[in-house]
Amino acid sequence: MTDSAKPLAGPLSGKTALVTGGAKRIGKAIALALATAGADVAITYRGSQSEAADTSAAISALGVRALVVPCDVSEEASVIEAVSATIAEFGKLDLLINNAGAFETVALEKITVEQWDAMFNTNTRGPFLVAKAAHAALKASGGRIVNIGSLGGIHPWATHAHYCTSKAALHMLSMTMAKAWAPDISVNCIAPGMIVQGEVGAAYQEFADRTPMKRNGTSADVAAAVLFFATAPHFITGQLLAVDGGLGL
Repeated sequence: MTDSAKPLAGPLSGKTALVTGGAKRIGKAIALALATAGADVAITYRGSQSEAADTSAAISALGVRALVVPCDVSEEASVIEAVSATIAEFGKLDLLINNAGAFETVALEKITVEQWDAMFNTNTRGPFLVAKAAHAALKASGGRIVNIGSLGGIHPWATHAHYCTSKAALHMLSMTMAKAWAPDISVNCIAPGMIVQGEVGAAYQEFADRTPMKRNGTSADVAAAVLFFATAPHFITGQLLAVDGGLGL
């Protein structure tokens, strides 16, 4: 890349970030927002290899370095390998976004043990494993962690008991991390509400009508909140930020 092709310095220039589940949807928006702000960005994927390649190309097109690593966040060996690969490529790690997550609609009485465990393995165990693997590098850099929780972790949704409970646990894990790893690492959590990406239908309109801001959220709204925590004073830690247009009020 020539000097004339280099992007203008952004607030995250010289920083490195790892976004789990960064191949598509909210994760992709987060990865691109961080790259636009100047960060070198690694993304993980589990089954979305082609989407991950597309996102990597979009990151590189912004004039920063991109890395794609396969990872099952519920498996410790896979997590350690992905984090190690990121640090080996970039030389350090400044920012971890625990975005990879699972979502499922099931009546409470019909949730199987396997479904319950799978939800917690991705939504709660996963962020724990990735943060644990990244701890030493983040401590060395005075880094930051942003976990992606959910409005469902604050308010009970009758047909999403395992999802809501796993996200509520992630919210508490975020606060515990913030207290345990201060003052070296700041840890915050974002709780998106109804986030749509082109979806239409009466159900989505109903949520928009119920939302004080009179629209559903977008992945860009969540990415902007991540960018806030990525660039805000390091002194801000242990916070849970709902990005829901007031839906939870």
